[in-house]
Amino acid sequence: MINFKQITIAKPISCSGVGIHSGKKVNLKMLPAPVNHGIRFMRADLPDKPCISAHFNRVVDTSLATVIGNNGAIVSTIEHLMASFSGLLIDNVLVELDSYEVPIMDGSASVFTSLIKSAGIQEQDSPKQFFVIKEPIEIAQDGKSVGIYPADTFKISYSIEYDHPLIGLQSFSIDIWKDDFEEKIAKARTFGFIQEIEYMKRYGFAKGGSLDNVIVIDKDNILNKDGLRYHDEFIRHKILDCIGDFSLLGMPIIGHIKLIKSGHAFNHAFLCEFFAKKKCWETKTL
Repeated sequence: MINFKQITIAKPISCSGVGIHSGKKVNLKMLPAPVNHGIRFMRADLPDKPCISAHFNRVVDTSLATVIGNNGAIVSTIEHLMASFSGLLIDNVLVELDSYEVPIMDGSASVFTSLIKSAGIQEQDSPKQFFVIKEPIEIAQDGKSVGIYPADTFKISYSIEYDHPLIGLQSFSIDIWKDDFEEKIAKARTFGFIQEIEYMKRYGFAKGGSLDNVIVIDKDNILNKDGLRYHDEFIRHKILDCIGDFSLLGMPIIGHIKLIKSGHAFNHAFLCEFFAKKKCWETKTL
């Protein structure tokens, strides 16, 4: 059940891992933050330790992951950690890291979610602010679409279709307020086709990618020896990414998001459209 008060974590927590694209080791800390702080990332390895707000207007790249930046400092691949905060309804945290890319961990949001739950949550003495959807907002292009519609909860429905026998057409819906994010979504890992991964590695990307953090698919098989965590893990991971991307609105949503074949770039385009259609929503406390 949703908590209508703002929430932070109860104590500091930390983890270490590698960036999936940089291959660099990174140490990450999550620290409690005051009301109305939001989620901010601090680059502790840079002079003056610059902070970047996790907000759509700080997005500087969506080609391979969601990247935020400010005055030359960037933080890359934030979507899985942001999905954990959003899926657990966490409002205020300072994330400190000593490199430019959030560690990929096992390719899902499971490690981050477990860490946050182990720290516990701290209810704060201030109400949450919500975006309440009053009228539909929609964009569509080249077979992709994103729309958001009035609802009394926060729900996401997503469909993907790949011309591959192991994926095909998959659809999934989740009510973030009522369903178990940790059990249904957080464990779903990022995925890629082996030819794409080999191509990226050839050009200096995916340096930290491996069968430990990516579902790798060839022409007929899943190359990971333990197979899939869910029979429809692919669409569940796309929903995980969507939760992370939409968290960059800066406040939780009361509405129903419906997506077809979208990705980071198209999700970001929708967020820009969302703020251009201010008559279609209002902000309020409950």
